[in-house]
Amino acid sequence: MGEHKLTVALLMFLWATSRVAASDCSTVMGLISACTAFITYGSPDPYPGSPCCDAMMSLNLLGDSTENRRLVCRCLLSLINTYNPNATAIATLPGLCGVSLGFTIDPNTDCNLYQSFSSSFSSENNYCTHIMLNK
Repeated sequence: MGEHKLTVALLMFLWATSRVAASDCSTVMGLISACTAFITYGSPDPYPGSPCCDAMMSLNLLGDSTENRRLVCRCLLSLINTYNPNATAIATLPGLCGVSLGFTIDPNTDCNLYQSFSSSFSSENNYCTHIMLNK
């Protein structure tokens, strides 16, 4: 129960600060660190509601504007280029968690082509859905 409250608090904090996304990748790297075991060892698989998947949901929330979505994209591509042996594990995280970041984590992805989701799938709606599903 305490972990759920911490997750909700983290998501609310990230949502509130997402409009002021860092101009570097420290926020993205910090969130991805919740997935270190899977990225490094290939197990355990993350599942919706796990800290790793909550981090992926938070990455999606950070992409609330075109500029921020492109930043998240560039940070993740930089990460897979830096940690090339683990690139496949990193690329599979959104799918395992049931999160669509709006772009493919692939070295050939052009992050400049991606925009924030439309208001019909806004980060606010996604946030509310996440909270409702975890009650």
